[in-house]
Amino acid sequence: MEADVVIVGGGPAGLACALRLSQLIDGHNNSNPSAPLSKENIYVLEKAREIGQHCLSGALLDPRSMRELLPGFEKEAPLDAEVTAEAVYFLTEKSRFKLPIVPPPLRDHGNYVISLNRFAKWLGAKVEEAGITVFTGFAGAELLFEDDSVVGVRTDDKGVDKAGQPKGNFEPGYDLHAKITILAEGPRGSLTKQLISRFQLDRDRNPQTYGVGIKELWELPPGRIAPGQVIYTMGWPLTSKEYGGAWIYGSRDNVISLGFVTGLDYPDPRLDPQHVLQNFKQHPFMRRLLEGGRMIRYGAKSLPYGGWWSIPPVSGNGWMIIGDSAGFLNSQRLKGIHLAIKSGMLAAETAFEALRAGDFSAAKLGLYARDVDASWIRQELWPVRNFHQGFEHGFWSGILHAGLQQLTGGRGLHARYASHSGHRRLLRLAALDGCADPRNDGWAKGDGKLTFDKLTDLYHSGTRHEEDQPAHLVIHDTAICSNRCTQEYGNPCQYFCPASVYEMVDSPGAPGVKQIHLNPSNCVHCKTCDIMDPYEIITWVPPEGGGGPNYDGM
Repeated sequence: MEADVVIVGGGPAGLACALRLSQLIDGHNNSNPSAPLSKENIYVLEKAREIGQHCLSGALLDPRSMRELLPGFEKEAPLDAEVTAEAVYFLTEKSRFKLPIVPPPLRDHGNYVISLNRFAKWLGAKVEEAGITVFTGFAGAELLFEDDSVVGVRTDDKGVDKAGQPKGNFEPGYDLHAKITILAEGPRGSLTKQLISRFQLDRDRNPQTYGVGIKELWELPPGRIAPGQVIYTMGWPLTSKEYGGAWIYGSRDNVISLGFVTGLDYPDPRLDPQHVLQNFKQHPFMRRLLEGGRMIRYGAKSLPYGGWWSIPPVSGNGWMIIGDSAGFLNSQRLKGIHLAIKSGMLAAETAFEALRAGDFSAAKLGLYARDVDASWIRQELWPVRNFHQGFEHGFWSGILHAGLQQLTGGRGLHARYASHSGHRRLLRLAALDGCADPRNDGWAKGDGKLTFDKLTDLYHSGTRHEEDQPAHLVIHDTAICSNRCTQEYGNPCQYFCPASVYEMVDSPGAPGVKQIHLNPSNCVHCKTCDIMDPYEIITWVPPEGGGGPNYDGM
């Protein structure tokens, strides 16, 4: 199939890009009826069965970019509540201390509590009403290259069994030959990884670092938290060697969004982010809040923490990168939806000019990078360019660095703080105390009311995959798992995965020897395994299009 523009990913960035491009083409055609541009060959590819199904965030929406994209959007968008109150607490195991003032980055008055799933569905409907074709259930399997150019995307084959053989319902993928390919895959996108590797786009950049957010929706008795009430916590159950914190957002109908983000640059390979959330809920403050309520949904998602110095070149011959795929997220504010939307809009404006000129070169598409630098994206991210890197040596030194950066416009002690890939900070078991991480104790079952094991949580994610298909979690050398990794790191994949995809089981015919066992149908697409594997032998690729979680209402 021939295409003018292919946008890979139907999240906020990709949808905003498609809608803005449609607006520009409509404006051009109204002014130039004798030389119209067509929208027929502009496509959005989304791997989920429907728009929004794989979209997950806390989520608070800074409305700045939406007011530019759709003025007056507040009148019709699915906004659950406007933020009216904030509080920040530091937790110890049994106590809590409320900060006397809310730090400026966490002041959220004027922002909105939303379900990103419902918001993306609404925005996707706008895109389709505007005449842009959205293909759901189609995953981008690989990029198409010609020399130093991207010339399109190959979609996934469907109807392939576990052995890689065609089944009776086999349908080959499509080669979408595109003048412009825009990657909006979210964090750690598989096509974005191909692009970065092919052109060494991470050269001279800080490595991207990540966090993983583990989220539950709870329905509470009336009156516990008002709609629009926001609470952040830091401290317990993380130690001072780890980075992260919790959020609690009051939504409508007595529902709250509750979650914990753990920085994926922790030293102890036995840390389990899903267990961290379960421990957090046992704090007296949380226990009182949740008592009598019920957990109704679950999900997990990674997010890019690296900041300005980790953003790769965002355009080249025939391609652009937007949203979380590029790393447009403010880790100090814990927000990226508005930045994703704005980056999509800027990419659309560049694509429009390229279509008008018939020029899809790196020079022409480089206007996107120029526009990002001239926009409020840079104005927001430049002052926090060194924020997350300041926490590389622990919480307390990170607080010191953050304070210095506030005083120096984001510089701190160094013009550019170095950072390391999160998996490189994992310590080997020999360097630890030999004791198990106490946060992992007692989680074989949970209590089923306040705390839950991974499979119970997973059930509430609505995850579903076609069972008879090749594993989309590719381990390139399984011998490392049962030999080196067992001895050196204790197989951290069985801890960091929030969905019990990875298990170490007894090897048949070899008593006392463990081997890796995969449950790919459990995967919630957070990509933590691709990020934190210490040997970099796990690669996440999209499963057959349509498979994955169902984050309805999340």
